[in-house]
Amino acid sequence: MGTILEMKEIKKVFPGVVALDGVNISLDQGKVLALLGENGAGKSTLMKILSGSYVPDGGHIELFGQKVNIRNVVHARELGISIIYQELSLSPNMTVAENIWALYEPVKFGLINDAEMNRKTKELLDELDIHISPSALVRDLSISNQQMVEIAKAVSSNPKIIIMDEPTSALSSKETRTLFNIITRLKSQGNSVIYISHRMEEIFEITDTVSVLRDGKYIGTVKTKDTSPDDLITMMVGRNMDEVYPPKDFKRTSDEILLEIRDYHRKGSYHNISFSLRPGEILGLYGLMGSGRTEIVQGIFGMLKRERGDLFLHGKKVKVNTPLQAIEKRIAFVTEDRKHEGLVLTSSVYENITLANLDKVLNKLRLIKHDKEVNISNRHVDALKIKTPSIYQTVNKLSGGNQQKIVLSKWFEIEPEILILDEPTRGIDVGAKFEIYKLMIELASKGVGIILISSELPEILHMSDRLLVIKDHEVTVELDPKQTTQEEIMSYITKTKSKQTDITS
Repeated sequence: MGTILEMKEIKKVFPGVVALDGVNISLDQGKVLALLGENGAGKSTLMKILSGSYVPDGGHIELFGQKVNIRNVVHARELGISIIYQELSLSPNMTVAENIWALYEPVKFGLINDAEMNRKTKELLDELDIHISPSALVRDLSISNQQMVEIAKAVSSNPKIIIMDEPTSALSSKETRTLFNIITRLKSQGNSVIYISHRMEEIFEITDTVSVLRDGKYIGTVKTKDTSPDDLITMMVGRNMDEVYPPKDFKRTSDEILLEIRDYHRKGSYHNISFSLRPGEILGLYGLMGSGRTEIVQGIFGMLKRERGDLFLHGKKVKVNTPLQAIEKRIAFVTEDRKHEGLVLTSSVYENITLANLDKVLNKLRLIKHDKEVNISNRHVDALKIKTPSIYQTVNKLSGGNQQKIVLSKWFEIEPEILILDEPTRGIDVGAKFEIYKLMIELASKGVGIILISSELPEILHMSDRLLVIKDHEVTVELDPKQTTQEEIMSYITKTKSKQTDITS
């Protein structure tokens, strides 16, 4: 099995940004190549060129030894190249089957043969061990099931090369295992995979080689078995990172109870939730996807209004029944899905940063003062080191890590006392993660109470001062992150029934 793909001296320039500057990668048949780099390094841009979404400004592509000019996405598919995008690209009002076979539907007597399309879809999903109805509307599926549909769609054309851009970012551990089984099957059939992920454990489990980009430039390629996470991090960021997690040398800044939740309950969402949060404390919430962890914080923020229960701030009972009331009480919520819930992607950097606190940029006539928007936005861009050509750039043109920093900037502007972070580092690189961790600790040192939800056990263990394990929409147990293990946490997750401990202290 030889080399089937070479991308040589690829260049791509956007207004004000050199996205790719002479990048080279190669891919062997039946192998998995990891493509690593910080957010903004050029990974997705390079893959959009390979998949036909972008045209390069320089360099060329060789496929099976022949130079090719990939004209568009359809042409790429005809050449045997398929892609799973980081951002879901399904049509929500179409069925699973209609999404998978869009533009390639089976036809009978000049009409789409729905029965045959559903049959082919079920056969494909069964083969991939994906348990979703072909006739289900995509809008009714969970984000993780939508991602599985994206995977099935990419595999449906039996591609020679399949690009996977952060494919596990919304998947549970079981679904991730299903994906890895699919990758193993693809390799055995002689197909090749380009795999983009920031999760090092995945890189070392399923890839054969790793190519690293930094600031739009090619850094090098190594065999996975001959390298280490530390070596790859150094290649990615251009410096040694002795600690992936910055130290937090305090548990809290005060013994006062900043936030107390008593007996919060909403049928089907969260059950009998009680806990407290102190200034400067990072309280971790860990549970599997669907456990109710997000619903709990949505209840606190007023998005999923409780049926009973009380909320206390500084010992005083207050009403938080809507997000607006939460914001007025200086509670901020960085949501799990930044693309759909945290940002207006077609708006500019400055418009997004000031969105949650418009009162600060209004004059006496309640009209927006643009100079105030500019000043506030420039301050946050500098403070958080947001990489953008200007504050007028639309957010959808920025990398995932920089988009997440903009979401954080938006909420920092309300000067929160309580900051809820739901998967704040999902889909971003190790360097950007480190910066966000430092921001969390800096805020905590100023007395901000933080509630952190994460699917990454190492992250939740290293960053939390206390840890609540969530299962079946309830708090199962409180653990000391410094005194527990991943195995102990998972034992509580897998128990059929556990007694809830006292977690109000």
